[in-house]
Parts: sequence; C-alpha cells; structure tokens
Amino acid sequence: MMGKKNTRLKAIVYTLLIFYCLLTLVPFAWSILTSFKTTAEIAGGGTFLPQEWSTSGYQKVFGSKLPTWVMNSLVVALITTLINLVVNTMAGYALARIDFRGRKLLFSFLLALIMVPAQVTMIPLYIVITNLGLIDTHWSIIFTMMFNIAYIFMMRQFFINFPRDVEEAATMDGLSKIGTFFRIVLPNAKAAVATQAVFVFMGVWNEFMKPLLFISSPDKYMLTQGLNALAKTFRNATAWDVIMAGAIVSIIPIFIIYIVLNKYFITTNDQTAGIK
Repeated sequence: MMGKKNTRLKAIVYTLLIFYCLLTLVPFAWSILTSFKTTAEIAGGGTFLPQEWSTSGYQKVFGSKLPTWVMNSLVVALITTLINLVVNTMAGYALARIDFRGRKLLFSFLLALIMVPAQVTMIPLYIVITNLGLIDTHWSIIFTMMFNIAYIFMMRQFFINFPRDVEEAATMDGLSKIGTFFRIVLPNAKAAVATQAVFVFMGVWNEFMKPLLFISSPDKYMLTQGLNALAKTFRNATAWDVIMAGAIVSIIPIFIIYIVLNKYFITTNDQTAGIK
C-alpha cells in the first residue's frame, strides 16, 4: 500500500512540476517565435507559430547601435562584477572572522540598509554623481553598484560555516590572516563566489533605472536603455518583432555566464559546498 501511495504522490508531484515548467517556458517560446514573425502578422494576431518566418526584427536590431550597447553593458557588467566579488567577499569574511570594535553595530546597520527601497536613494545618488562629475559616464553605473549588501551577507554566512580548524591549521603553518584568506579560504569558496558572480552580473546587465538616470549620450547607452530607445522609434507601429529580437539578444550573455559557472552554482542554503 505504501508503495502505491508513494507512486501516486510522485506522479502528482511530477505532473505539477511539468505543468509549472510549461507555464514558464511557453512565454519564453512565444518571445522567440514572435521575434521571427513579420510586423503585419503580429498586428493581425496570427498564430503561435510564424506563418512566414522573417528575420526583419533581428535586421533592425543589428542595424542599430546594438553592438555598441552590448559592448558597453558587457564592459560595465564585467568590471562591476569583479569589484563586487572583491569587496563583497572580503567584507563578508571580515564580518564573519575578524573581531573588531563595532562589528555587530556595523552588521546591524548594513542589514537595516537592505530594507531601504532603491527609489529612495535615486535623487541623493544623482546629486553625488553630479558633484563627482561622473554624469553621462559608465563610471556612474560602476560607482553606484560596486558593492551589494545582500551578497556581503551571503558571503558572511558562508564563511561563518567554514571550518575554523582549517584556518587554525593554516595559522599554525605560519600563514597570516591575509594569506589564510587568499590561499586557503578563498579557493574553497569558489561555489559561493561563482553564485555571487552570476547574480551580480545579471543584476548589472538588466539594470535600467540607473542608466536612464545617469547616461544621456546614445553612444554610451547600456543595452537595456538602448533597446528601450529603439522600441520608442517604432512607437507608431506594432514593433514586437524588434522588441522581442532585442530581448532574445540581451539574454544570450546571461546564458553563457550561467553555463560557464554552472558547475560552481549553488543555492544560498548550501553554505558548505566546495569545502574539502
């Protein structure tokens, strides 16, 4: 009887998972197929599959300044991700292992800042960026996104669960605190660092509000900002083929980053993954 109940339960669970999978994939498939439809077919409603396959949407996208926008986003995202990995990881380790005066107060202050909505800081950020002379530069994006409190907290939790015995053994072998971090702790934190890298890169790549606020020159547009401007040029017509083509192009780098770092990818609850 128990065997039959377990089989039925598995069947129900698998059915629900398949349904959820289809529910998630159908809009994505619709986006891809729409990018290959003609403007007339989209305007007329059409069917799920294109009646006439067309690459006009991709031609319009690549006929714009898309390569420049992609390069801008790629450079900014890579630099910002690298700075985040250094700052967030070292800050997380300091909060987890280094006993300094005011550590608990600082950590509580950082947690309180997480609850502040990003919209509240937009005007102060704009004033700061203006005073620094960084308006209409990519450094405005990098400067305002060079660390993330949520990932500082994530790295702190990882290092709290890291075995102290390993660090004590390294100290007995003559390694300093910095040497222990870079030669012992950090190599065993690859999974957590890679997880952080994926999310930080994705956050910068998909950022829209800050580029819209800080950058005004078309040649300096980030990809999200450029695609928005491109879509507005077709505002008097149904340009879903262009919009969907741009959206599909924009997610390709995210897929590549995930595939490259997939073997290190972990959930935030699996804090001890990668420790040997």
